Amino acid sequence: MNLRFQYNKTSLQALDKQLKMRVKAMPTLKNKESALRMEVKNARKKKQELADKLDKLITQQEENLAMWNEFDESLIEVSDVKLSHRKIAGVKIPEAEKVIFNEKEFDVFIRPKWFLDGLETVREMIRLVIEKKLVEEQQEMLEYARKKTTQKVNLYEKVQIPAYEEAILKIKRFLEDEDNLAKAAQKIVKTRQQKTAEAGS
Repeated sequence: MNLRFQYNKTSLQALDKQLKMRVKAMPTLKNKESALRMEVKNARKKKQELADKLDKLITQQEENLAMWNEFDESLIEVSDVKLSHRKIAGVKIPEAEKVIFNEKEFDVFIRPKWFLDGLETVREMIRLVIEKKLVEEQQEMLEYARKKTTQKVNLYEKVQIPAYEEAILKIKRFLEDEDNLAKAAQKIVKTRQQKTAEAGS
């Protein structure tokens, strides 16, 4: 990283301010990265749990496949999914609050009696599919935020902080050398003045 700076106290103060800001931000960034890593892990686990529940439900229905051929799919459809949002480590993620179904009425005396249970099974499957899709979206959002935070941690830790420290050190050495030269020059001038004064008397 090429920092532009001047060899003076103003530049030194500005660089020192930037360095302190980054050093102060590091613990917060590392905590955020750690929290996001944990949340990504939790989302992955939840996604797997939902997939397992869905697989189990589908497996349970496989023995009734012949019956499901009779089921009228037009009886139920999703009309809306009410979403809420919550923040996890500064990331706003969507969550399913409620799945609203549009269901057609049917005559329970004409249709097979298992249709009511069938509707409940379809509702549950749809809820699981929607929730799984949202958890996948959450995982992607959290993973993206985690990668960005990791990049920032690495940028601060491995690039910017060392660059600011090096620049500050260079300015301090330059100012010390300049100060030493000024003192040496004053000493030479003083010595000459003393010699001139001694020669004159």
